[in-house]
Amino acid sequence: MKHAAKAFTIAALTALALGVAPAAKAADKGCSNASLQGTFSDKDTGFIYPAANAAPVPFVGVNVETFDGNGNIKGMGFASAGGTGGPQTFTGTYGVNPDCTGTYTVEISPLGLTTHAFFVVDDHLNELQIVIKDPGTVITCVARRQFPAGDWRQ
Repeated sequence: MKHAAKAFTIAALTALALGVAPAAKAADKGCSNASLQGTFSDKDTGFIYPAANAAPVPFVGVNVETFDGNGNIKGMGFASAGGTGGPQTFTGTYGVNPDCTGTYTVEISPLGLTTHAFFVVDDHLNELQIVIKDPGTVITCVARRQFPAGDWRQ
């Protein structure tokens, strides 16, 4: 009976270890601030809701953004809301989690806006899938590495 209990305990612990190992590996894919660096171009599309019960205003934009590998982001581009647009620049900070998700916050000039986003790094660190998190916005973005990693233009 002791051998059966011992065998059951070993089997249970082994099953637990095998079940936990894939979950731990899935959560830690090796991403960090340092793994996200370089210049990306992005396309933004969506809507802005200026007030409760107001009609949504279409939004589009394109940007070039540079991640420095230390948690800083800067960029420039052009955005249009409801057909009125103009150039913009932005600076801010980002954080990448081990599971390759992350967030960033940027200050946009000349509008004086602060924007918050959630993103997922994919395609071997060559693409970001981004959702703007600010209330009153429904905006998604796709950012692609502008030049291959290690290219002199990075």
